[in-house]
Amino acid sequence: MKLFQLYHLLIFLVLSATSTAMAKYAMTGCNDTCGNVRIPYPFGIGANCSVNRWYTVDCNSSTPYLPALNHLELLGVNLADQIAIVNVPKISDCQSRARNSSETVSIDLGRSPFLFSKSRNKFVFEGCGNAVMMDNGSVLTGCSTTCRNDTLIDTNNCFGTNCCQTTIPHYVKSFSINLERRGEDGMCGSAFLVDENSYANRSFFNRSIAREEAFVPVSLLWTLEEADVNRITCCDSLELQLFWVSRSVDRGNNMSMDIQKCFAFTYVDGTPYLPDGCEFTEECTRCRNMGGFCDDGAVYDVDGLVTKWNFTCAFSTPDPESVTELIKSSKSSLGVILGVSISMGAVFLVVGSYVLYQVIKKTKDRRRRQRFFKRNGGLLLKQQEEAHPSLVDKTILFTSHELEKATDHFNENRVLGRGGQGTVYKGMLVDGRIVAVKKSKIVDESQLQQFINEVVILSQVNHRNVVKLLGCCLETDVPLLVSEFIPNGTLSDCLQNESDDFPISLNMRLQIATEVAGALAYLHSATSIPIYHRDIKTSNILLDDKYRAKISDFGTSRFVSVDQTHLTTLVKGTFGYLDPEYFQSSQFTEKSDVYSFGVVLVELLTGERPISMTRFGEHRSLATHFMLAMEEDRVMSIFDAKVVKEGATDDLLAVANLAMRCLNLNGKSRPTMKEVAAELEAIRMSHVPSTLQTKYEHMMYEEDFSAINYGDSTSTLKSCDDNIGM
Repeated sequence: MKLFQLYHLLIFLVLSATSTAMAKYAMTGCNDTCGNVRIPYPFGIGANCSVNRWYTVDCNSSTPYLPALNHLELLGVNLADQIAIVNVPKISDCQSRARNSSETVSIDLGRSPFLFSKSRNKFVFEGCGNAVMMDNGSVLTGCSTTCRNDTLIDTNNCFGTNCCQTTIPHYVKSFSINLERRGEDGMCGSAFLVDENSYANRSFFNRSIAREEAFVPVSLLWTLEEADVNRITCCDSLELQLFWVSRSVDRGNNMSMDIQKCFAFTYVDGTPYLPDGCEFTEECTRCRNMGGFCDDGAVYDVDGLVTKWNFTCAFSTPDPESVTELIKSSKSSLGVILGVSISMGAVFLVVGSYVLYQVIKKTKDRRRRQRFFKRNGGLLLKQQEEAHPSLVDKTILFTSHELEKATDHFNENRVLGRGGQGTVYKGMLVDGRIVAVKKSKIVDESQLQQFINEVVILSQVNHRNVVKLLGCCLETDVPLLVSEFIPNGTLSDCLQNESDDFPISLNMRLQIATEVAGALAYLHSATSIPIYHRDIKTSNILLDDKYRAKISDFGTSRFVSVDQTHLTTLVKGTFGYLDPEYFQSSQFTEKSDVYSFGVVLVELLTGERPISMTRFGEHRSLATHFMLAMEEDRVMSIFDAKVVKEGATDDLLAVANLAMRCLNLNGKSRPTMKEVAAELEAIRMSHVPSTLQTKYEHMMYEEDFSAINYGDSTSTLKSCDDNIGM
C-alpha cells in the first residue's frame, strides 16, 4: 500500500507545478459578457466575434440583443443544452374590451438557424376563453379555461381555472396564436409560448388577470451549419474527451432535421467551439495532478441535456483520502520521499506503468460502455420512464458481462434463429433461468425508437399470452433484448411444417386463436393505456411448451390515449396482413389489428400462407381468396383436410363467418377484439373433440414434453423449433 502511496505523491509533486490555463468563452480580442449575461462563442459581441451573422450580438446599455432576429433581447446562452433564451412579445386581449373578441399574433424565425424548443417550452393561456397555437394554418396545440373572477392565477397550478398549459408536439420555426376571449368586460387574458423553467420560477406566482407583462422568455434551439462545424477543431480533443454528437429533431409532418453539437463533460470549462476555448475545471485539474481521473457522475436526458451531476475524483489505489493525507505531510517528509524514490525508481516505473495501464483500460472501458448506452437509446429509455412512471424498477438493465456469460460469448451453437433485424440466442442466467437474447445485426440509429418502443410496451404488459420481457442491455456495440424462452417456435413454422406424426388438431387451432384474440382484447381495452400491436401475423405468435400462444415483436406497437380513435403514421406492417383501409388512409385503428387477426384465423383454417406463390391474380392474397370462396359458397373446399375431418360443418362455418367479419373492408363494420374473443370461446366450447382424439393428443403432449426434458431432437419437434423469435 505504501508503495502506491509514494507513487501517487510523486505524480502530485511533478504535476502540481503545472499552471492551469484560463478557460475561454470568446474569440481573442472580443468581450465575453454584456451586462450580467455571458456571451460564449459561437455567439459573439460584434460582427467579427461570432461564427456568422445570426449569432452576432449587439450590446446596448449593458443589454444584449440579436439584430438578425428583429433585435430580440438575449437573456442567456446554454452551451451544454444548446439553448438560447430570448424575450418574445406575447399576445394579449387586454386592449380589446369587447366580449367574445379574438386576437391573433404571429412569430417567425425566418431562415435563421434557430428553432422553438419542444422540450424546453410550453404553451400557456391565462385568462377566460381559449387559445390555439398554429403553424402554417395547421393546429399545433391549444387549451381552454373555465372562468372565475375571484381566482388569482397560480403558475404552479395552471390546470384549467383561469389558466391552462400544454406542450408543443415538435420543434417549430414559426407559429401564430389565436386568442378568443369569453367572460365579462374588464377581464383580459394572454397566450404565449414560454420557457418552462422561467415560467415556474417567476416571483409573481399569484396575480390578478388584469396584470400584464409585455414579454416572456422563450427557449430557442440553436444549430450550426456544416461549414461552421468544419472550421471548428477543439471538439476533436482526445485529452479533454470532447466529441461531436448528432441527433435528429422532429419538425412535424414526418420531417426531421439533423443537428450537431460538441459534447463536453461537466468537468470541462469554456466553449468547445473555439480551437483553444476549453480546459479542465480547477477541481478536475487538481484531481489529475494527484494521479486520479475525473468522473462527472452526470445523468443526461434524451436531448443530451444534463439533469444532475456529482463530480468525483477517482483512484484505483489508494483511495483519495490516503492521497490527501500524504499531500498534507509532503513538505515535512519531502527529503525522505525523494531519497526513497531515487533508490526505488525502477520499481516505481514498473508498478506505476502497470497501474496507469489498468486505470486507462478501466476508464476507456467505462467511457465506451457509457457511449454505447447513450447511442443505443439509454437516454430515450430514461425519457420514456419519466413519461410512464410505472416503468420504474420494471425494466431490468443487464450488463454486457452477464449476457456474454449466459450465451457463452454468443456462441454459434446457442443460435435459436436469425431474422432480418438480428439473431436470437439461447442463454442461461446465473439464477438458472433459460432466456432468449435478441441481438441486432448492426447499429441503426433510425431503429432506436422502435427498439426502445418494444422495451416500453412489453414492460407495461402482464398477460399470460404475451411474451414476458425480462430486460435489456444497452452498453454493448448493439442493443440486446432479453425475454422468456419460448421452446416450440412460431405458429407459422408449425403450420407450414406440420407432420403426420404430430398434427395440429382443430381444437388446438381454436385454442390458439382464442388465446391470441384474448391477448389483443387485453392490449386494446384492459391496459391503462390502450396499445395497438400493428404487426399481428403467425410468425409473431410463439408457442410455449404446452402449445399456448404468446404474442411477440412489439417493435412497431404504439400507446394510444383513451380519447384517440386512430393513429396517423407511415404505413408499416407485413403484406398479406395489412389492413387495406389503413394502407389507403395511413390511419391505424384498433380495427386494423382486427383485420390482421382475421388473416391469422384464415391461416389456421386453411394452413396456407398469406401470400401464395402458386395462385395468381387476386387469388394470390389468402384474404381475397378466402372471401371469394365465401361469396361463391365453396369455402369448405379451401379448408385444411384435417380441419374438415375433425370439425362439424356448423362450427367451421361459424369460424369462417367470424373471419369474414374481421376482414370486412369497412373498418367500422368489423367486430372488436373483445367480441371476437368471446365468439371464439363460445365456438371452442361447443366443439368437443372425440375421446379417442383427446387421448391421442394427450399422448402426443407427453411425448413432446419428454423430448424437451431429455434432449430428444426428433424431426417433428425440430420443425417447430427452427426459428424461435422474440
